[in-house]
Amino acid sequence: MIMHNSLRNVFASGAPTLGTHFLSNDPDIPEVIGDLGLFDYGEYCAEYSSFDMTLLYHMARAAQCADLPLMIKLDQMSQAFWSQAAIGAGFKALLFTDIRNKDDIDRCHRSIRPDNPKHDGLMGVKLRRPALGGYNVEGYLEDLQSVLFLIMIEKNIAVENIDAILIKAKEKGVDMTQWGPVDFAFSRGTDVNSIDMDVNSAEELVIRKSIEYGIAPRIEIDSVEAATRYIDLGVRHFCIGWDRFIYQAGLTAIGEGMRKLLSDI
Repeated sequence: MIMHNSLRNVFASGAPTLGTHFLSNDPDIPEVIGDLGLFDYGEYCAEYSSFDMTLLYHMARAAQCADLPLMIKLDQMSQAFWSQAAIGAGFKALLFTDIRNKDDIDRCHRSIRPDNPKHDGLMGVKLRRPALGGYNVEGYLEDLQSVLFLIMIEKNIAVENIDAILIKAKEKGVDMTQWGPVDFAFSRGTDVNSIDMDVNSAEELVIRKSIEYGIAPRIEIDSVEAATRYIDLGVRHFCIGWDRFIYQAGLTAIGEGMRKLLSDI
């Protein structure tokens, strides 16, 4: 059964989109996110997690129960294989990390787009979840075309090559860019615990250039208040919060509260 990509519809309408991250590989998490009815998608940060193909299938099925499209963020060394595996499981958006030059855009594009003359990709008809009924599957090509294509701009060399990267990204149908301030600082040899003015200037450059080239910038934030600055810069797409940190903050609050109460006994 091909799951309708409601995230593509929201994005194509020009409306803002909102997602939230999860690092846990427990399929209950995407189902919980979807049941809330507050988010357009959940982003599984596979780059920081442990998983296998079976888990991807379980996550996608759980999310489908809650009518929640899933995005996956992949490690750069295995993106081609796992991007196709994720699409086969039922994920509806791919976030490619560590883009450094325009050739990286070509490689990412080929891994997820259809293997036919119109699309110049490497994704053939695979008997995975969107094609369990056989090779002659109505809507399979349309489903592949609906998958959102996102790229991380998070390296110093990528910012230096920003125009060439965005020209190629526009040509290859990249839907969104995602800024990565910590990796950017790390790649420059800057203290990642101290985001300086140069990092903020590079961030604003990436946002401005993305809009200039007609590619929507997306920003990751950890609080509602943080969104205002980016909205003023023209950003309309956000992914907020990480399950691990939300869990940690919740445990800290109740743990500290109880320790204070118990210390008076």
